[in-house]
Amino acid sequence: MSSKLEQLQALLAPVVEALGYECWGVEFISQGRHSVLRVYIDRPEGILIDDCEAVSRQVSGILDVEDPISGEYTLEVSSPGMDRPLFTLEQFAKHAGEQVKIRLRSPYEGRRNYQGILRGVEEQDVVVLVDDHEYLLPIDSIDKANIIPRFD
Repeated sequence: MSSKLEQLQALLAPVVEALGYECWGVEFISQGRHSVLRVYIDRPEGILIDDCEAVSRQVSGILDVEDPISGEYTLEVSSPGMDRPLFTLEQFAKHAGEQVKIRLRSPYEGRRNYQGILRGVEEQDVVVLVDDHEYLLPIDSIDKANIIPRFD
């Protein structure tokens, strides 16, 4: 996770948690004048649009006061959804056994994209089984990871 994302997570997680939600993760997608700050929230009973609205109001207020992002951006508050992104080693461990899609920041063993069964974690590595081969991917090298929902 970049230092900017770590700062945003540290700033926003206490606000989200004070409202009774888990701050699942934070993404900042810089696209020139159309940047997006996405905050994922969760709780055991699920997330409704009213939950997103309440968190958005509070997060927006703290962002206005602290002003951690220069330039314009759009704030989005969302549930992680069925294809939930994975951000932390704890989240990867919790979802062991599920299908995942992982994109690395730079190639590892000749590839950047991995899709397979999440085996779990070993120290600072995410273990994924792809085509009968187990890969240990350093958490710091992961750019994006998502659960692949199953509909069976």
